Amino acid sequence: MPEGQDEPGNEGGEAGSGQRCGLVAIVGRPNVGKSTLMNALVGQKVSITSRKAQTTRHRITGIHTVGESQFVFVDTPGFQTRHGTALNRTLNRTVQGALADVDVVLFVVEAGRFGLDDAKVLALLPEHKPVLLVANKLDAVNRRAEMMPWLKSMQERRDFAEFVPMSAQKKTDIERLLGIVRPYLPEQPWFYEEDALTDRTDRFLAAELIREKLFRLTGDELPYTSTVVIDKFEEEGALRRIAATIVVERDAHKGMIIGERGERLKRIGSEARQELEHLMDAKVFLELWVKVRSGWADSEEHLRSYGYE
Repeated sequence: MPEGQDEPGNEGGEAGSGQRCGLVAIVGRPNVGKSTLMNALVGQKVSITSRKAQTTRHRITGIHTVGESQFVFVDTPGFQTRHGTALNRTLNRTVQGALADVDVVLFVVEAGRFGLDDAKVLALLPEHKPVLLVANKLDAVNRRAEMMPWLKSMQERRDFAEFVPMSAQKKTDIERLLGIVRPYLPEQPWFYEEDALTDRTDRFLAAELIREKLFRLTGDELPYTSTVVIDKFEEEGALRRIAATIVVERDAHKGMIIGERGERLKRIGSEARQELEHLMDAKVFLELWVKVRSGWADSEEHLRSYGYE
């Protein structure tokens, strides 16, 4: 929970007739489309997206209130199945902690595909929670007839509460998914105000947006063991003054980010600033620095200082 915020309570007021509210986890292997789905369900960007796997590192809550129902979505890191660093162990604890609290789980896979990493995630899902199988990226399936034998094989793996073939890019599919999830929300008062979109602070979202631009503009050159730390976040009326440090593990990574004559770092800063101004509806003055901290991703002390749970 961000500093200065209370635990979710009765901020939404008394429960009316049929009012529902519940926690919905979005889980799956890395790079399966969880963050894109989260943003589509909330209706605004609250989680970063990238072609690079393992970009979501924190438990991010997105909130969508429609009619009498409030959906509180928890976007988790993809379960890390290949590396044993302290960072990856922390990410996996985050996922398992999220699953312990939720009312329903959206298990996201690519439609028509199911690999070893998907199986490892499925094996870790709690037995006593309703799990909906969300077959995302349906638009990438050439022959829909091939889906039936695939679905049959999936049903043999677990007794899923629902099967939802869809594309997170389609608004009608998103609305259909919300309708399917709604009955699984407990009848209880809302946790948040009706217009709330996320429980994360602007300071946190600033770090996430900078990190998104970092990964998008460095492509596959930069290892995912890079992070962003906000050194300063000041509000002066309609102006936000933000200073941030990009932390990398090697000097070579620093050079990749800065680029020739500093051009790549300038572009990362420019694109992040423009999106932050749109998100915060304010003028943003952004300073970016790059520092080398060797071995930070395998240091519990560094992870805690950089805000990892």
